[in-house]
Amino acid sequence: MNSSKLRFTLGTLVRMGADTVMLQVSVAAALALRFVALVAFGDGRGPVDFKVDFWRMVGYFSHSVWPLVGVCLVVFYLSGFYTYGRAYQSRYKALIITQAVTQGFLIFGFLSYFFNNEGLNLPRGALIGAYVISLGLLVGSRVWTTIWFQFVHPEREAAVKVQNSGGRRVLVIGGGGYIGSALLPKLLEKGYNVRLLDLLIFGDEPIQKILDHPRLEVRRGDFRHVEQVADALQGVDSVVHLGAIVGDPACNLDEELTIEVNLTATRMIAELAKASGVQRLVFASTCSVYGATEEMLDERSIVKPISLYGHTKLASERVLLAMANDRFKPTILRFSTIYGLSGRTRFDLVVNLLTAKAKLEGKITVFGGDQWRPFVHVDDAALAVATVLEAPQEIVGSQIFNVGCNDQNYTIQQIGEMVHECVFSAELLVNSNDADKRNYRVNFNKIRNQLGFTPQWTVRQGIQQVLDAIANGDVSDYADSRYSNVKFLSEKKSVVRDNWAHELVRVIAEQ
Repeated sequence: MNSSKLRFTLGTLVRMGADTVMLQVSVAAALALRFVALVAFGDGRGPVDFKVDFWRMVGYFSHSVWPLVGVCLVVFYLSGFYTYGRAYQSRYKALIITQAVTQGFLIFGFLSYFFNNEGLNLPRGALIGAYVISLGLLVGSRVWTTIWFQFVHPEREAAVKVQNSGGRRVLVIGGGGYIGSALLPKLLEKGYNVRLLDLLIFGDEPIQKILDHPRLEVRRGDFRHVEQVADALQGVDSVVHLGAIVGDPACNLDEELTIEVNLTATRMIAELAKASGVQRLVFASTCSVYGATEEMLDERSIVKPISLYGHTKLASERVLLAMANDRFKPTILRFSTIYGLSGRTRFDLVVNLLTAKAKLEGKITVFGGDQWRPFVHVDDAALAVATVLEAPQEIVGSQIFNVGCNDQNYTIQQIGEMVHECVFSAELLVNSNDADKRNYRVNFNKIRNQLGFTPQWTVRQGIQQVLDAIANGDVSDYADSRYSNVKFLSEKKSVVRDNWAHELVRVIAEQ
């Protein structure tokens, strides 16, 4: 037994009071059951006098209950019920409670027999009944309290936090990149408190304009590291996961690194978010999961990626949706091919690249040309993320949305011709050889109809935006490695293996 020093706090007195009530209820219930049994079956000594036996039971209760309560409370105290002794806090709490209740009733029974006091003696059946009932109540209440504080209370607390904050605290993972640098200003404008977790391998230039914003917290870290993600998740309501190696050429540089970053880290982030009580997780996927087909595709269409990038994104989608439950409901956004300028502009994407080459080199070289792609401006991609965060969870939770619009499905040759119309002095060249076999047209009715999402930019406006940036000197050398994922990662790659992720990617590739 543990005789740690007892401090009579309000909580201690409440617990002792609750135990007192449960013991009294147990004795009263046991005596009531005995009285009912007497009335129904008699006691073998002749007719039952209802009134006499009723008041006899009341006498048993009034004479016995307080000595029993006193004995039990002393035993409970010595067992650590109110001092939280080490044994009482262990995994064997139910056993400790059972032992203490048994000891308390045995001591009371011994005292009753020793003093041979008829008023103190409870009938044997009532004593056993009171023991069984009190054991159930005392063990049950402690077990329920444990369940409450380990499982129910944290969920209720998380729900209250979300309600009180209006869901306005968001963690953006990989928010220093192409989409993220366009997203962060939008979230801040909408009143969100934003925490950024990013290695910032491109430096802080992409988010330079908002670095001093009072509602932006920047944490420079690697989202593959459990402890950094777990710490960044503290106190947030939503997570936007943009971190990835993006694009087929960049992913093909190092398969090990791609799977580690795009898939393994995604599962870890989702598991930690779910455990932290986060309800919203928005995941950046890609329309590349559709692969190559002549059909018009929507979110219900068969997915058949033909690149490592597509495989890792589809595998991540499946992992996330498999983890969904009533409280944790990820949203998958399948982005179209992105174009336009952001804080961290890319020139390894077809619209931006062809426009820069047309303006600076006088040539527009299209490879293949007849393959279809959907397109969306980077600012509209960021708008889609913000729209999902603002939407009711019952509409977007556990859902997949294609991000773009039906009017921006183009062949690569049509893109080249559009660039040529804006830079008519450039020469348009079509090379029939193309190693990229992706070919898909996508339907975007779901995001338009359910979320009211309509892109604000057109491809032609995006082309003009790039031309203006070059003319103004904002882009000095589009071929610089900082504008290209594949070039940049060629200089900064590392390899970390993860067998389960490789196996999942392999299974999807073979389907």
